Amino acid sequence: MRIWMVGAMAAIILVAACSTAPSTPQAAGAADPAAPMDIAALRSLYAGPPESWPRPTLLPGATFAEFGPVPPAPEPVENPATPEKVALGKRLFDDPILSGSGQIACSNCHSPELGWGDGVRTSFGHERQRGARNAPTLIGVAHRKSFFWDGRAATLEEQAKGPIANPVEMNADPAEIKARLNRHGDYAARFASVFGTGPVTIDQVAMALAAFERTIKPRRSKWDRALELGTRVLSDQELSGLHLFRTQAGCANCHNGPLFSDEKFHNLGLNFYGRPRQDLGRYAVTGKAEDVGAFRTPTLRSIGATGPYMHDGLFPNLEGLVNFYNEGGARPRPRADQVQDPLFPTTTPLLRKLNLSRADKEALVAFLRTL
Repeated sequence: MRIWMVGAMAAIILVAACSTAPSTPQAAGAADPAAPMDIAALRSLYAGPPESWPRPTLLPGATFAEFGPVPPAPEPVENPATPEKVALGKRLFDDPILSGSGQIACSNCHSPELGWGDGVRTSFGHERQRGARNAPTLIGVAHRKSFFWDGRAATLEEQAKGPIANPVEMNADPAEIKARLNRHGDYAARFASVFGTGPVTIDQVAMALAAFERTIKPRRSKWDRALELGTRVLSDQELSGLHLFRTQAGCANCHNGPLFSDEKFHNLGLNFYGRPRQDLGRYAVTGKAEDVGAFRTPTLRSIGATGPYMHDGLFPNLEGLVNFYNEGGARPRPRADQVQDPLFPTTTPLLRKLNLSRADKEALVAFLRTL
């Protein structure tokens, strides 16, 4: 009886500590909901579906969508998918015919064997030129609201055209690509069967590529089993990591919803403003001072296979990534000549020093690997 009462009291205390609703983030200095706890009580709190779990601890300005399975891919009215169109898109995705040199395919930078990225810090393109940014994974792109790290493309169709013409990436003249495909008897026939008679166009190439890319989903993972069968499939360490993710570690401020992304743009302090590695991020698209150094929140699904991490591939592993967030991100200070610079970027207030223990960080990494 005494053991049952101790477990029950622990569960009550834990519920009280973790009940902060997303609409009312925990106030600074409030009791830490991720304090050491009884694992049995933790399992009790996470026994049901995600909507019954303790509410995440959010900071002002954060928006939260509950975790859950990845829904079916939406299909745009203007580009409905058919098996033939998807098959054509897959063939184009793997074919270097779309590059100026005839040697680079989309799959060079987005390989299914490398988490639909390329596994290097920043990608190599035409004549081995190295780009400034890491190749983002294509997992779950059907659900994104914008594309590229800076969100400069509003649709997958628009995004597909970018790398083809980019001189640092595939370096192709769209007119030459059209001519190649129209001269290619097999491609001309396959495009005609999908889009109707007439010459192949770059818009059709983009539509086929986008149709294929919308089929790219996360591989089935331990996390999927946890959503279906309950968190009992998670180890004690992984479950602790899940709780930390939603509370003390603050990850849920930006990484939430089925794909663990708020689809927003945040400045983590890694823009190297005024230095050789400067990248202005979203600012180059919007021209707004608040967007200097801001980049889109990536999905965390299959994150164990999608490194290196960040827009510039700065962190080669998850341990380094977690250490970065534990320190509260980067907070560069302006030089004397930058003090009055209206564009000097400010790190998002959604980052703060976390004071995670070594065991906490290991638990967080263990949970991330379940995704």
